[in-house]
Amino acid sequence: MKLELRAPNGSISGSVSVNSKVFDAVINPVLTHQVVVSQLSNERQGNASTKNRSAVSGGGAKPRPQKGSGRSRQGSIRSPLWKGGGVTFGPNGRNYSHKIPKKMRRKSICGLISDKVRSGQLIVIEDLILPEYKTKYMQALLKALVGNSRVLLVTNKIDESILMCARNIPAVKMLPVQLLNSVDLSNNRILIMTIDSVREIEKMWG
Repeated sequence: MKLELRAPNGSISGSVSVNSKVFDAVINPVLTHQVVVSQLSNERQGNASTKNRSAVSGGGAKPRPQKGSGRSRQGSIRSPLWKGGGVTFGPNGRNYSHKIPKKMRRKSICGLISDKVRSGQLIVIEDLILPEYKTKYMQALLKALVGNSRVLLVTNKIDESILMCARNIPAVKMLPVQLLNSVDLSNNRILIMTIDSVREIEKMWG
């Protein structure tokens, strides 16, 4: 299949042939949801922790006699009923990570990319060429291409100069093609890829 190729100024400069296995794949919503949920779960730290009554220091002696005071029976000042005591059924660390097979991740990414193609939300550009490496020139390039939409900018490799231009723009996220993932594809409306990144993704998953 063929996609439109755009120049940095936003004009159509031709077309580019792409692999239909990557850019015309069938999207599986259930699989994509599973991959996205798993990726978000893997980002959770799960390190919240509390101490129960046996872990809190002190409280070895009985705070008052069992009988005679007219007050309740108490065995330790580290009981959960006391201020400064242990926590009942509190969190003690938890592993939220899920394992997702590579083939599932790959199928999810290809399905999301293909969905962008079908909805007209994928833009392939020749190269990221700016008059100067300044944020205002990057903003002008993106405005010519997509207007004010949220953008995922994918390149073959991270160019530090380009990254410095794009990092201060709130609605733009930049990734190398090797770190492309389902969450970022779902969160950003427009996907912009350079020809080099298209060829690299075909080499990896085509």
